[in-house]
Amino acid sequence: MSTSSGAGAGLKLLKPQAAPLRNQIIASLRRAIELGHLIPGTRLIEKDLCAQLGVSRTSLREALRELQAQGIVEHRGARGLAVGAISHEDAENVYRIRAALEALIVEQFIEKASADEIGSLVRESQALKEAYRLGELEGIVVAKRRFYDRICSGARNPIAFDLLDHLVLRTSSLRSRSLTRKERQRQSIQEIDALVGAIERRDVKAAQRIAAEHVMHSAQSAFLGDARAAVKAPIDRFAETSLRGG
Repeated sequence: MSTSSGAGAGLKLLKPQAAPLRNQIIASLRRAIELGHLIPGTRLIEKDLCAQLGVSRTSLREALRELQAQGIVEHRGARGLAVGAISHEDAENVYRIRAALEALIVEQFIEKASADEIGSLVRESQALKEAYRLGELEGIVVAKRRFYDRICSGARNPIAFDLLDHLVLRTSSLRSRSLTRKERQRQSIQEIDALVGAIERRDVKAAQRIAAEHVMHSAQSAFLGDARAAVKAPIDRFAETSLRGG
């Protein structure tokens, strides 16, 4: 059921910065969506958003047009714009694409990253594991972004980071459900340890497999309780074939 964008939308008054105002608005809205403050179906009422962010309607509309072009928000006829929802099938596709993409960037990281960059990744992994242990969604989200930013930077693949950022936002409601599960948090700590260990050994095949499995386990956790069986089979087939040259 749709809700209106009110005081609980998780948006804060923006302060002047060097970045264009449109980019600040986009970043604020994306963060609110990613953290579950703006859930799929939430109406985006311009006057409320302008008041919460302290921006003009012109600037807000520019930002909303860009988010609409990205498929993050959608037009719902007379009800106006709302946070976009994603179908079960599209969500499955997002996770499968992410699995392939993350397997690629760890391969590129191993091929191209220096010893110093691997050391930096190890430090980011420690911060990510600590965020998992604390169990706070915002801390986990921020730490994960830094961890994958480090991998994409070492892989010399900023395009991949932009793609990942877009893909995870499309499944933000499912992702937040997965990230807040204690069992999944414990499992993720083990997976990050295994991934970084494979990267330190520069074991491409193991790192690819672990990276893809990390995404697949996230998908299974995200769909737990409503469609676990439906998502597990195609994802497991992907692991068995794509990462083994099948």
